[in-house]
Order: sequence, then C-alpha cells, then structure tokens
Amino acid sequence: MARVTVEDCIDKIENRFDLVLLAAHRARLISSGQSILVERDKDKNPVVALREIAETALAPDDLKEDFIHSLQRHVEVDEPETEAAPPLSASGADLPEGDAQFDRMTEEDLLRGLEGLVPPAEVEDEGE
Repeated sequence: MARVTVEDCIDKIENRFDLVLLAAHRARLISSGQSILVERDKDKNPVVALREIAETALAPDDLKEDFIHSLQRHVEVDEPETEAAPPLSASGADLPEGDAQFDRMTEEDLLRGLEGLVPPAEVEDEGE
C-alpha cells in the first residue's frame, strides 16, 4: 500500500533519501500530536505522511525547513557587536597613568588633512 504512495511522492521530492527523511520527520510530528492534513483511512503515521507529501497538502520546502530547524541545537541570533573599548572622555583625569590619550578627529578634518598631502613621488622630484 505504501509503495504506490512512494511512487506518487517522487515527483514532489526527487531524491528518495530526502523523501524518507522528510516523511519520517512528518510521521514523528503526527505522532507528537500535530493534526493530519489528509484522511487517515486506517493508515499508520508514515503512510499518512507520504500521502500528505503526495497530495501536496504541505509544501516540501516548508517541511524541509522545519526538519532542518528541528535538528538545530543552537540558533545564532545576529546581535550588534559591543564596543571593543569604552570611549575616551574629554579630560584625561580618569585615565590610569601610562595610558595614551588620543584626540578625536571628525571626518571633515581628516579629508582636509588628506587634501594637503602630496604624493611621495612629487616630493622627491622637487628636491632634485
């Protein structure tokens, strides 16, 4: 009885190995209490899962994503990175001795400073 169902599923999920994995995953979901999307007809959960795939009652891509998600143990969440060092204060009074203090430069100041630079090749030509 399940053989005909497997043949019906091959056009939905071409790889038989993937079909077995996804049908087994869906059968476990049905066993755990999820509602079935086709009539049971006294079939066991694996056959019901194959019939759901064959009748496209659920999308194979969605089932595959659900299967992958069920295998993940740790899901990384993209969070903004924390600053490597706390920002320096305007006065150096709260800095421990021996730490260097750097001036902050705006982007406009940096661009003005870069405009005034002469390429090294031109500096050597002027000195000769």
